[in-house]
Amino acid sequence: MTNIPPIDTKSAIIPHNAPMTYERMIEYINIFAERYKCFHVTYLGQSMLGKNIPLITLGKGKKTALYIGAHHGMEWITTALLLKFANEYCELLEANGHIGHTSVSYLNASRSICIIPMLNPDGVNYQLEGISGDNPLRERLIKMNGGSEDFSSWQANARGVDLNHNYDAGFADYIRSEEAKKLAGGAPSKWCGNLPESEPESGLLANYVRFNEDIGLFIAFHSQGEEIYYGDCFDPPIENLRAGRVLARMSGYKLTKTEGTATSGGFTDWVVKELRKPAFTVECGKGKNPLPIDSLFEIYFKLRRMLFEAPMIV
Repeated sequence: MTNIPPIDTKSAIIPHNAPMTYERMIEYINIFAERYKCFHVTYLGQSMLGKNIPLITLGKGKKTALYIGAHHGMEWITTALLLKFANEYCELLEANGHIGHTSVSYLNASRSICIIPMLNPDGVNYQLEGISGDNPLRERLIKMNGGSEDFSSWQANARGVDLNHNYDAGFADYIRSEEAKKLAGGAPSKWCGNLPESEPESGLLANYVRFNEDIGLFIAFHSQGEEIYYGDCFDPPIENLRAGRVLARMSGYKLTKTEGTATSGGFTDWVVKELRKPAFTVECGKGKNPLPIDSLFEIYFKLRRMLFEAPMIV
């Protein structure tokens, strides 16, 4: 069990002193929803174990960018990153502030930014807190985990499916691969499931995207590597590469083509394949997952401009 200090409800800024569990995320979201008029919260739906998956909306414009965090259990620092961004956005909007040459008031009026800070809440809590004694999948999960009760390397969802291999982009080839066959039935990471969108989390996200035509830019935040994957395995429109170059300039991250099994069942590859829209995987920070919370400041500093200005390329 992770020893997590209580939240300072008077502070306006996400601190760097504790990992981002699902419960901690919900506390912050409730505080921000009460504090800021521009901070709107609904829910995408529920995870495998019944946790509500928050969907935050900032801005009033029709043109929309979608940011997604924590597809993977060990990558909860992306949740902290996105909440820190939402927090600063609201503070700057109230202060009529700017980021570089971008007025946050203009950004708020002309664009919308939708944020799913933690797509995989069950996997995040497995990684940080282990599995409880009353978990209905406990015995099966321990078997998937090599007989160990140490879930600190867990990436998958509540029942051992890697959400970022669970979309219909290269899925058929991957499920026939030797790697997938070895993982069949569930694993800490890389098991794609039996069918695309078999999991509530991936299915909810895919359906949300299908029925929101105003979304023109998709960024899935992962860790680590300081790279932006743009993927060209599914004949993407040239705008995808152009937008990727802009994001790379904004962040200083390396723009990299997605190759190999990384393209199999991935969310952003599915968006490019099915919707023909710009979609990117941003690998935040450097080190070994899970990245420590004290690296959040450096990660945010490098990505801050991109977070604010990326919606303007939609």
